[in-house]
Amino acid sequence: MRIEMWSGPRNLSTAMMYAFGNRDDMHVVDEPFYAAYLDATGLNHPMRSEILAAQPRDPADVIARLRAAPPGGRAHRYHKHMAQHMIRSIPRDWFDGGTHVILIRHPARVVASFAAKYENPTLDDIGFLQQAEIHEALCAAGHKPVVIDSHDIRQAPETMLRRLCAAIGLGFDPAMLSWPSGGHPQDGVWAPVWYGAVHRSTGFAGPEGPLPELDGAAARLAEDAMPAYEHLRAQKI
Repeated sequence: MRIEMWSGPRNLSTAMMYAFGNRDDMHVVDEPFYAAYLDATGLNHPMRSEILAAQPRDPADVIARLRAAPPGGRAHRYHKHMAQHMIRSIPRDWFDGGTHVILIRHPARVVASFAAKYENPTLDDIGFLQQAEIHEALCAAGHKPVVIDSHDIRQAPETMLRRLCAAIGLGFDPAMLSWPSGGHPQDGVWAPVWYGAVHRSTGFAGPEGPLPELDGAAARLAEDAMPAYEHLRAQKI
């Protein structure tokens, strides 16, 4: 099985990669299109030069790697994607053959967390429009992407991971509920900037508290992302 997990930033995506990466039968890959995205857009993200040096910039090279058999005799592959990386210049013919999951989180939580590390984020930076567009494209092509909300995972990790595994036809493994602290060998080179909290963790954090209060540009950004989020949330498992 080749699992394509479509997330946005600050969305429980790394913890989910660690959960699947703690299975003996799973090889995980962290944001494989990041360098191709930065190269094509020219965006100046933290550690840009290191990212460009660490990954292939040609989408064709990335896709070939994603289609390869899992290393180490593992049965499955898990690809953690940022939906905003899937710009129009990147082909999508490789979507066929994948099992697609869309991981969502309330825009207010995403904006509050992302804006703390990235100055003046825009709607294109936080992935909601791209997640909705990818969902629509997959449905139009006859795929049935699974939608899951990170809020629900933090409320009841085992229940939701069992539900997700059942939805994609994968047996649940209790090893998914915890992982060693300190990160994963497959972490992207950008981990020092973004993964501090999850590196200190050994499992999913507890239930989320009240929504953060936003104002100004941050509030407007979260509001602009709400229609895409609500559209996807209506289809969550």
